[in-house]
Amino acid sequence: MVQQLSGLSTQRGASVTSIVFIIIALGVAIKLIVAIVPAQIGDYQLSKTLNAQLKESNSNKETAKQFVERVDKQLSINADYDTKAAEVFTFTDKKTGQLAIHKKYDITNKLFGNVDIVNRFEGDIDGTTAE
Repeated sequence: MVQQLSGLSTQRGASVTSIVFIIIALGVAIKLIVAIVPAQIGDYQLSKTLNAQLKESNSNKETAKQFVERVDKQLSINADYDTKAAEVFTFTDKKTGQLAIHKKYDITNKLFGNVDIVNRFEGDIDGTTAE
């Protein structure tokens, strides 16, 4: 019995075209990860900072203005010089000792050419979540 060595059943491996597509897909995936992951980590750190500062401000019975000054000072200590507290959150409750905020901001990263990735972060932080 002699087997024929022609046809699709004898072909093995990937073609050059499929290898090129795999390389392109991996490149785009890596580029997306590089653009998205740092923004997510930055949001986590900012949320953690806002929670801690809000808890401390509420326990010290500070006003909304004092809280904003406290957050701006902490952001400058964290070397986040381009972020200002007024651009990141708004107050949902300004009662002294019961401060609550709504965090809402965008981070834009260039993917390639004129295509950008926009990460939008939004959430409420009040006295109960800060404790």
